[in-house]
Amino acid sequence: MPKKKGADPISAAEKQLTDLAKEALLEITEAAQIGALAGIDERREGGSAPGELTWTVKFECLHPAYPGWHWTATLAAVNGDAPTVLEVALLPGTEALLAPKWVPWAERLALYREAQAREALAEIVDAEAAALELADEDFAEDDVLDNDFSDFDDEIDGVDVDEVELDDADADDADDSDSDEDDADDADATGADELN
Repeated sequence: MPKKKGADPISAAEKQLTDLAKEALLEITEAAQIGALAGIDERREGGSAPGELTWTVKFECLHPAYPGWHWTATLAAVNGDAPTVLEVALLPGTEALLAPKWVPWAERLALYREAQAREALAEIVDAEAAALELADEDFAEDDVLDNDFSDFDDEIDGVDVDEVELDDADADDADDSDSDEDDADDADATGADELN
């Protein structure tokens, strides 16, 4: 149960306890990190008979990363002997910032894997949506109707398409004139036969 707070005057016995506690705390931290006395909790074991008497001496922690924490030193006196140091620690107070509740590694790994899977799925969905938009842009109705194929080259593998078509037309004309001459020759031959 708390005996004294830092604002109250302390007795000579309590001053001896605080001095001993502060000396022990200086082995684990710097003097600049130890603040004002925050209280002395006393506990007696064994009732009113002589036995073990323990004190927990608390000092405010001045380290900026530990607001609301206390430097504590636990002292004990057995059978009326001088107090000795049992342990020193930095413990959270009621207004201390605490780390979140610990989660087992297997659960953290499962949560991590779920998050990775969701992220991968979102990337796939985004990629498919982008591909659909690109396809819609490429095959828009206006593009197909307005396309007059004017962008194509007239040459295919170094051959001018127009020349090939003209050559084919000339060849067809030549074939027609040859057949006309053949027809004329046939007519002449038929006329000559009739005269005879």
